[in-house]
Amino acid sequence: MEKCEGIVIRTTNYRESDKIVVIYSKEYGKIGLVARGAKKTKSRLAAVTQLFTNGVFTFYPNRGLGTLQQGEAITSFSSIQTDIFLTAYATYACELLDKATEEQQANGPLYNLFYQIIHHIDEGYDPQVLTQIFEMKMLSVLGLYPTMDRCAICGQTEGRFDFSAYANGIVCHRCFERDKYRLHMTEKSVKLMRLFYIFQLDRLGNIDVKQETKEEVQRAIDTYYEQYSGLYLKSKKFLNNMKNWDELLKDPTKKEDDD
Repeated sequence: MEKCEGIVIRTTNYRESDKIVVIYSKEYGKIGLVARGAKKTKSRLAAVTQLFTNGVFTFYPNRGLGTLQQGEAITSFSSIQTDIFLTAYATYACELLDKATEEQQANGPLYNLFYQIIHHIDEGYDPQVLTQIFEMKMLSVLGLYPTMDRCAICGQTEGRFDFSAYANGIVCHRCFERDKYRLHMTEKSVKLMRLFYIFQLDRLGNIDVKQETKEEVQRAIDTYYEQYSGLYLKSKKFLNNMKNWDELLKDPTKKEDDD
Protein backbone atom coordinates (compact mmCIF):
# COMPACT_ATOMS: atom_id res chain seq x y z
CA MET A 1 0.00 0.00 0.00
CA GLU A 2 1.24 3.48 -0.90
CA LYS A 3 0.33 7.00 0.18
CA CYS A 4 0.63 10.31 -1.64
CA GLU A 5 -0.52 13.91 -1.62
CA GLY A 6 -2.26 14.92 -4.81
CA ILE A 7 -5.03 16.72 -6.67
CA VAL A 8 -7.81 15.02 -8.63
CA ILE A 9 -7.44 16.19 -12.23
CA ARG A 10 -9.87 13.84 -14.01
CA THR A 11 -12.76 11.56 -13.09
CA THR A 12 -14.64 8.99 -15.17
CA ASN A 13 -17.68 6.91 -14.25
CA TYR A 14 -16.83 3.21 -14.19
CA ARG A 15 -19.31 0.38 -13.90
CA GLU A 16 -22.45 0.95 -11.86
CA SER A 17 -21.03 2.57 -8.75
CA ASP A 18 -17.29 3.01 -9.28
CA LYS A 19 -15.10 5.82 -10.58
CA ILE A 20 -11.73 6.01 -12.24
CA VAL A 21 -9.86 8.98 -10.81
CA VAL A 22 -6.64 10.44 -12.15
CA ILE A 23 -4.56 12.15 -9.50
CA TYR A 24 -1.50 14.30 -10.03
CA SER A 25 0.63 13.60 -7.00
CA LYS A 26 3.75 15.05 -5.46
CA GLU A 27 5.38 11.66 -4.92
CA TYR A 28 4.43 9.68 -8.04
CA GLY A 29 3.34 12.16 -10.70
CA LYS A 30 0.16 11.16 -12.52
CA ILE A 31 -1.58 8.00 -11.33
CA GLY A 32 -4.89 6.37 -12.29
CA LEU A 33 -6.93 4.65 -9.59
CA VAL A 34 -10.21 2.78 -9.39
CA ALA A 35 -12.38 4.15 -6.57
CA ARG A 36 -14.87 1.40 -5.79
CA GLY A 37 -18.31 2.60 -4.76
CA ALA A 38 -17.30 6.26 -5.09
CA LYS A 39 -20.48 7.12 -7.05
CA LYS A 40 -22.62 6.25 -4.04
CA THR A 41 -23.45 9.35 -2.02
CA LYS A 42 -22.74 7.60 1.29
CA SER A 43 -19.38 6.25 0.16
CA ARG A 44 -16.36 7.31 2.18
CA LEU A 45 -14.66 7.96 -1.17
CA ALA A 46 -17.41 10.15 -2.65
CA ALA A 47 -16.13 13.52 -1.43
CA VAL A 48 -12.41 12.91 -1.87
CA THR A 49 -12.81 11.81 -5.51
CA GLN A 50 -14.41 15.07 -6.68
CA LEU A 51 -12.56 17.01 -9.37
CA PHE A 52 -10.01 19.55 -8.01
CA THR A 53 -9.93 17.93 -4.55
CA ASN A 54 -6.53 18.17 -2.89
CA GLY A 55 -5.92 15.39 -0.42
CA VAL A 56 -3.85 12.54 0.91
CA PHE A 57 -4.62 9.27 -0.89
CA THR A 58 -3.85 5.70 0.15
CA PHE A 59 -3.88 3.14 -2.65
CA TYR A 60 -2.77 -0.26 -3.84
CA PRO A 61 -0.49 0.25 -6.89
CA ASN A 62 -0.72 -1.86 -10.04
CA ARG A 63 0.87 -1.95 -13.48
CA GLY A 64 -2.33 -0.48 -14.88
CA LEU A 65 -4.93 1.12 -12.67
CA GLY A 66 -4.32 0.96 -8.96
CA THR A 67 -7.08 0.78 -6.35
CA LEU A 68 -7.91 3.73 -4.11
CA GLN A 69 -8.28 2.50 -0.57
CA GLN A 70 -8.97 5.72 1.29
CA GLY A 71 -8.49 9.45 1.07
CA GLU A 72 -8.48 12.46 3.33
CA ALA A 73 -9.34 15.82 1.80
CA ILE A 74 -7.06 18.75 2.59
CA THR A 75 -9.04 21.28 0.58
CA SER A 76 -11.76 21.12 -2.08
CA PHE A 77 -11.14 24.64 -3.45
CA SER A 78 -14.70 25.73 -2.75
CA SER A 79 -14.63 28.93 -4.85
CA ILE A 80 -13.72 26.94 -7.95
CA GLN A 81 -16.40 24.36 -7.16
CA THR A 82 -19.14 27.01 -7.03
CA ASP A 83 -18.14 29.41 -9.84
CA ILE A 84 -18.58 28.21 -13.41
CA PHE A 85 -15.96 30.60 -14.79
CA LEU A 86 -13.31 29.61 -12.26
CA THR A 87 -14.25 25.97 -12.92
CA ALA A 88 -13.55 26.51 -16.62
CA TYR A 89 -10.04 27.86 -16.01
CA ALA A 90 -9.22 25.18 -13.44
CA THR A 91 -10.54 22.46 -15.76
CA TYR A 92 -8.27 23.72 -18.53
CA ALA A 93 -5.25 23.65 -16.21
CA CYS A 94 -6.14 20.07 -15.23
CA GLU A 95 -6.57 18.92 -18.83
CA LEU A 96 -3.35 20.59 -19.96
CA LEU A 97 -1.44 18.90 -17.14
CA ASP A 98 -3.10 15.57 -17.90
CA LYS A 99 -2.34 15.64 -21.63
CA ALA A 100 1.22 16.94 -21.20
CA THR A 101 2.44 14.31 -18.70
CA GLU A 102 3.03 10.58 -18.68
CA GLU A 103 1.91 8.33 -15.85
CA GLN A 104 4.09 7.66 -12.82
CA GLN A 105 6.79 10.21 -13.59
CA ALA A 106 7.34 12.16 -10.41
CA ASN A 107 7.92 15.91 -10.77
CA GLY A 108 7.73 17.69 -7.44
CA PRO A 109 8.27 21.22 -8.82
CA LEU A 110 5.49 20.70 -11.38
CA TYR A 111 3.14 19.49 -8.67
CA ASN A 112 3.93 22.57 -6.58
CA LEU A 113 3.36 24.85 -9.58
CA PHE A 114 0.02 23.22 -10.38
CA TYR A 115 -1.10 23.42 -6.76
CA GLN A 116 -0.21 27.13 -6.65
CA ILE A 117 -2.13 27.81 -9.87
CA ILE A 118 -5.29 26.11 -8.58
CA HIS A 119 -4.89 27.70 -5.14
CA HIS A 120 -4.51 31.22 -6.55
CA ILE A 121 -7.48 30.77 -8.90
CA ASP A 122 -9.53 29.73 -5.89
CA GLU A 123 -8.25 32.72 -3.90
CA GLY A 124 -9.57 35.17 -6.48
CA TYR A 125 -6.45 36.14 -8.45
CA ASP A 126 -6.95 36.79 -12.16
CA PRO A 127 -7.61 33.30 -13.61
CA GLN A 128 -6.68 34.27 -17.17
CA VAL A 129 -3.27 35.55 -16.10
CA LEU A 130 -2.71 32.46 -13.96
CA THR A 131 -3.54 30.09 -16.81
CA GLN A 132 -1.23 32.07 -19.11
CA ILE A 133 1.57 31.65 -16.57
CA PHE A 134 0.78 27.93 -16.43
CA GLU A 135 0.75 27.65 -20.23
CA MET A 136 4.18 29.28 -20.46
CA LYS A 137 5.57 27.09 -17.68
CA MET A 138 4.19 23.93 -19.30
CA LEU A 139 6.16 24.50 -22.50
CA SER A 140 9.29 22.91 -21.07
CA VAL A 141 7.23 19.91 -19.91
CA LEU A 142 6.13 19.52 -23.54
CA GLY A 143 9.74 19.77 -24.68
CA LEU A 144 9.25 23.23 -26.15
CA TYR A 145 11.73 26.04 -25.52
CA PRO A 146 10.90 29.33 -27.23
CA THR A 147 13.60 31.99 -27.17
CA MET A 148 12.25 34.73 -24.91
CA ASP A 149 15.37 36.55 -23.66
CA ARG A 150 16.80 37.70 -27.03
CA CYS A 151 15.96 37.76 -30.70
CA ALA A 152 15.42 34.19 -31.86
CA ILE A 153 17.03 35.01 -35.22
CA CYS A 154 19.98 37.35 -34.63
CA GLY A 155 20.42 37.10 -30.86
CA GLN A 156 20.14 40.83 -30.14
CA THR A 157 18.75 41.76 -26.72
CA GLU A 158 17.92 45.42 -27.44
CA GLY A 159 15.25 46.90 -29.69
CA ARG A 160 11.57 46.48 -30.46
CA PHE A 161 10.24 42.94 -30.42
CA ASP A 162 7.33 40.96 -31.86
CA PHE A 163 6.52 37.29 -31.40
CA SER A 164 7.18 34.76 -34.13
CA ALA A 165 6.01 31.18 -33.86
CA TYR A 166 7.94 30.51 -37.07
CA ALA A 167 11.19 31.69 -35.46
CA ASN A 168 10.36 29.96 -32.15
CA GLY A 169 10.38 33.07 -29.99
CA ILE A 170 10.60 36.84 -30.01
CA VAL A 171 12.20 38.65 -32.93
CA CYS A 172 13.68 42.14 -32.97
CA HIS A 173 12.88 44.93 -35.42
CA ARG A 174 16.03 44.14 -37.39
CA CYS A 175 14.56 40.75 -38.30
CA PHE A 176 10.89 41.66 -38.79
CA GLU A 177 11.17 41.12 -42.54
CA ARG A 178 12.17 37.49 -41.93
CA ASP A 179 8.61 36.68 -40.81
CA LYS A 180 5.85 38.80 -42.28
CA TYR A 181 3.25 36.74 -40.36
CA ARG A 182 4.74 37.51 -36.94
CA LEU A 183 2.40 38.78 -34.22
CA HIS A 184 2.71 42.50 -33.54
CA MET A 185 2.95 43.07 -29.80
CA THR A 186 3.32 46.07 -27.52
CA GLU A 187 6.45 46.35 -25.44
CA LYS A 188 4.40 45.63 -22.32
CA SER A 189 2.96 42.43 -23.77
CA VAL A 190 6.39 41.14 -24.75
CA LYS A 191 7.75 41.87 -21.27
CA LEU A 192 4.76 40.14 -19.70
CA MET A 193 5.22 37.06 -21.85
CA ARG A 194 8.90 36.93 -20.91
CA LEU A 195 7.97 37.31 -17.24
CA PHE A 196 5.43 34.49 -17.37
CA TYR A 197 8.09 32.21 -18.86
CA ILE A 198 10.64 32.75 -16.06
CA PHE A 199 8.30 33.82 -13.25
CA GLN A 200 8.43 32.12 -9.84
CA LEU A 201 4.82 31.86 -8.73
CA ASP A 202 5.64 32.08 -5.03
CA ARG A 203 6.52 35.73 -5.72
CA LEU A 204 3.02 36.47 -7.00
CA GLY A 205 1.58 39.76 -5.82
CA ASN A 206 -1.46 41.69 -6.94
CA ILE A 207 -2.19 41.04 -10.60
CA ASP A 208 -3.40 44.04 -12.59
CA VAL A 209 -3.16 43.55 -16.35
CA LYS A 210 -5.31 45.38 -18.87
CA GLN A 211 -7.68 43.16 -20.84
CA GLU A 212 -6.20 44.18 -24.20
CA THR A 213 -2.74 43.19 -22.96
CA LYS A 214 -4.02 39.82 -21.77
CA GLU A 215 -5.68 39.22 -25.12
CA GLU A 216 -2.49 40.10 -27.00
CA VAL A 217 -0.45 37.71 -24.86
CA GLN A 218 -3.12 35.02 -25.26
CA ARG A 219 -3.00 35.27 -29.06
CA ALA A 220 0.74 34.67 -28.99
CA ILE A 221 0.46 31.72 -26.60
CA ASP A 222 -2.40 30.16 -28.57
CA THR A 223 -0.53 30.55 -31.85
CA TYR A 224 2.54 28.86 -30.41
CA TYR A 225 0.56 25.99 -28.89
CA GLU A 226 -1.35 25.42 -32.12
CA GLN A 227 1.85 25.23 -34.14
CA TYR A 228 4.03 23.16 -31.80
CA SER A 229 2.17 21.36 -29.00
CA GLY A 230 -0.09 18.98 -30.93
CA LEU A 231 -2.69 19.39 -28.18
CA TYR A 232 -6.38 19.97 -28.93
CA LEU A 233 -8.20 20.37 -25.65
CA LYS A 234 -11.97 20.58 -25.23
CA SER A 235 -11.59 22.81 -22.20
CA LYS A 236 -9.55 25.28 -24.26
CA LYS A 237 -12.31 25.56 -26.83
CA PHE A 238 -14.75 26.20 -24.00
CA LEU A 239 -12.54 28.98 -22.63
CA ASN A 240 -12.31 30.60 -26.04
CA ASN A 241 -16.10 30.68 -26.30
CA MET A 242 -16.70 31.70 -22.70
CA LYS A 243 -16.32 35.44 -23.25
CA ASN A 244 -19.38 35.51 -25.51
CA TRP A 245 -21.75 33.88 -23.07
CA ASP A 246 -20.17 35.76 -20.15
CA GLU A 247 -21.50 38.91 -21.81
CA LEU A 248 -24.86 37.20 -22.36
CA LEU A 249 -25.16 36.32 -18.67
CA LYS A 250 -24.42 39.92 -17.74
CA ASP A 251 -27.02 41.19 -20.24
CA PRO A 252 -29.79 38.58 -20.81
CA THR A 253 -31.53 40.86 -23.33
CA LYS A 254 -28.58 40.75 -25.72
CA LYS A 255 -29.65 37.48 -27.38
CA GLU A 256 -33.19 38.77 -27.84
CA ASP A 257 -31.84 41.94 -29.44
CA ASP A 258 -29.60 39.90 -31.72
CA ASP A 259 -32.54 37.74 -32.74
